[in-house]
Amino acid sequence: MANLLATKPLNLILTEAHETGESTLRRALGPTNLITLGIGAIIGTGIFVITGGATALHAGPAIVLSFIFAAIGCVFAGLCYAEFASMIPVAGSAYTYGYATLGEIFAWIIGWDLVLEYAFGAATVASGWSGYFISLLGDFNIKLPASIAGTYWDEFIYYNNHWEWAKLIVPKLQQLGIDPATLPHTHGAFNLLGFIAILITTAILVIGIKESANFNSAIVIIKVAVLIVFIIIGANYLFKHLELPKANWHPFIPPNAGHFGEFGWSGILTAAGIIFFAYIGFDAVSTAAQEAKNPAKDMPIGILGSLAICTVLYILVAIVLTGLVSYRNLDVKDPLAVGIDSTGVHWGSFVVKIGALMGLSSTIVVMLLGQSRVFFSMARDRLLPAAFSSVHPRFRTPWISSITVGTLVAVLAASLPIDVLERMVSIGTLLAFVIVCAGVWLLRRRNPDLPRPFKAPWIPLTPILGIVISFAMMLGLGLLTWIRLTVWLVLGMFIYFFYGRKHSRVQRGET
Repeated sequence: MANLLATKPLNLILTEAHETGESTLRRALGPTNLITLGIGAIIGTGIFVITGGATALHAGPAIVLSFIFAAIGCVFAGLCYAEFASMIPVAGSAYTYGYATLGEIFAWIIGWDLVLEYAFGAATVASGWSGYFISLLGDFNIKLPASIAGTYWDEFIYYNNHWEWAKLIVPKLQQLGIDPATLPHTHGAFNLLGFIAILITTAILVIGIKESANFNSAIVIIKVAVLIVFIIIGANYLFKHLELPKANWHPFIPPNAGHFGEFGWSGILTAAGIIFFAYIGFDAVSTAAQEAKNPAKDMPIGILGSLAICTVLYILVAIVLTGLVSYRNLDVKDPLAVGIDSTGVHWGSFVVKIGALMGLSSTIVVMLLGQSRVFFSMARDRLLPAAFSSVHPRFRTPWISSITVGTLVAVLAASLPIDVLERMVSIGTLLAFVIVCAGVWLLRRRNPDLPRPFKAPWIPLTPILGIVISFAMMLGLGLLTWIRLTVWLVLGMFIYFFYGRKHSRVQRGET
């Protein structure tokens, strides 16, 4: 057991952080890049896609409370991340923090857990990107064959001489008095657009971190502007039609339907766990710590700044959306487009779809960035094959890691359903938060005199609250999601005991 709890010495980690040369990552990111990196990861599928289903099926108008509850948990975890990132400015995020504080076995668990978060998260986002792009093509009467428009789990109905996604077309057919069962049905086979989106993003990441960050910064400006446009147009419409929010916000907390998670306070908790996906991303900032110009100062700014900006935007969007549209009608892939359509501002739907595509594109960039950096760190410690730690001599990026991860994620995006992936990503991220909060608390007790450029306040209250709130949201995600997480972690344990432990630099006493 002692070997399993072996920690990686902090002095070794900090030495690696200050290495230079063509075999190391380039320090090219300033505070603005880091904030936009965080916003780029946070604003994506969560707000543009998942919010609709969480509102319609679990929380109703009280989705606003779910956003607030999830944000509070993120604040406590974010403070812990900021302390670690300023103190240990290396690639690897929570994996490296766990290695320095809790021991190798916990580092492996959290590293394998981050694989789940970033790889499956990028696949989920690519699936949502594909849905918005197909919807945008539909505005120009361009229809894709069902076989390349979705995965095997996506159902399509043949109507008006082309295949329509079932979840979108069924409500329209019912309004027209047409029984969907009387029309031809089929399933998708391969989500081609999601596959292509991942491959293009991977190419951008291989070219260079600075180029990736600049690409992300440009997109972030666009998608934040789109959310602000949605809020302004929607709020203006609500002020002119006050009877609409009065009807749609009543009851604000729909009564529980008799099952845990179906409205009521348990529904608010379940929705918080689901739309927690909307906050995933601020932790991805910490994976770029080794590429920050001044990580001690800039990492806390990037993590907490991006979290604060997105929280305000999310709450305002949720208030406006549930005021414009009855929560019962929001179980769709493009809830913001449905909301803006209800105002009668026809150009607004087009703008929102463009913004969603931009938002999801930048999220894919940051998710894949985080995944490749975690692989890079684990391979450098030899818990994974050394090839994944190879840095391109010209681009100074972990190119083998990026290409390998990108290829696998592209296959996931083209093959797996979005509703299963989103819960898996949320529970994986929440587990990472629990471990990071525990690590900060433990390191404060073990090494209270270590230099900490940024200190999380109210220790031990901050990490305790981060652990409790994160675990509460994990409980709200249901038994099946817990079973899938357990299976994933067991698979990881096999890899660790049959490969990682035997090749670990820490176990071999290498420096």
